[in-house]
Amino acid sequence: MELDVAEQTVYAATGGRPFDASQDCVVFVHGAGMDHTVWALQTRYFAHHGRSVLALDLPGHGRSAGPALDSIPAMAEWLDAFLQAAGVAKAALVGHSMGSLISLETAAHFPSRVRALALLGAAPRMPVHPDLLAAAEANDPLAYDLVTSWGHGPTGHVGGNLAPGLWLMGGGERLLERSIPGVLHRDLAACNAYNGGAAAARVACPTLLVLGSDDRMTPAKAGRKLAGAISGAQVTEIAGCGHMMMLEKPDETLDALKTVL
Repeated sequence: MELDVAEQTVYAATGGRPFDASQDCVVFVHGAGMDHTVWALQTRYFAHHGRSVLALDLPGHGRSAGPALDSIPAMAEWLDAFLQAAGVAKAALVGHSMGSLISLETAAHFPSRVRALALLGAAPRMPVHPDLLAAAEANDPLAYDLVTSWGHGPTGHVGGNLAPGLWLMGGGERLLERSIPGVLHRDLAACNAYNGGAAAARVACPTLLVLGSDDRMTPAKAGRKLAGAISGAQVTEIAGCGHMMMLEKPDETLDALKTVL
């Protein structure tokens, strides 16, 4: 599905069913350097179980026109414009990593737009290692290696894909390699600069945090700190899982999302 947002063409996957704005909508927001494809299992489930689904490609990512935006607040304002363009008055937001910060900021500043919130691999601060930032700025393939290695837990490092013949680590690297030069650095710099503490205190909708016990990018301890700053937030921690929970542990992630969506 293609939409026009701020005079740019934006792509959103609909989970294999036609989008119906009259149904309760779930919007999936991907992480740094990624696109809608990371949500394949979860989007299809909700699209076939009574929800309308939009798994978007942020500006400059996947099949959406650019340029990529350079701050989390700017991305939240864009997400509000995206919902308006889609004809969605209110949606549940599911964000992963950078997408969790965008969803958090959107819920804080556009509360009438958000009926529920699911934050995956989230923390109030997401500092990025200087070596990773430098590699991404130089468009060095080392950046893809670092994100993929640090982003996957034990399951990803030893194979772990439920579909025979598919490789989580290799798939992650190929996805990042497809990104436009400069986009990964812009995304990581936006995460590095953002502090979600103030936004967390303003969130009033039902909220779930899904954390990986072996997440090295946003450790579960930091995720619980964010949950403590959001009124009534619930936490699900997935054992033996890294940062890429929707791919490493797709069924467990889906089960967690069902509780809030």
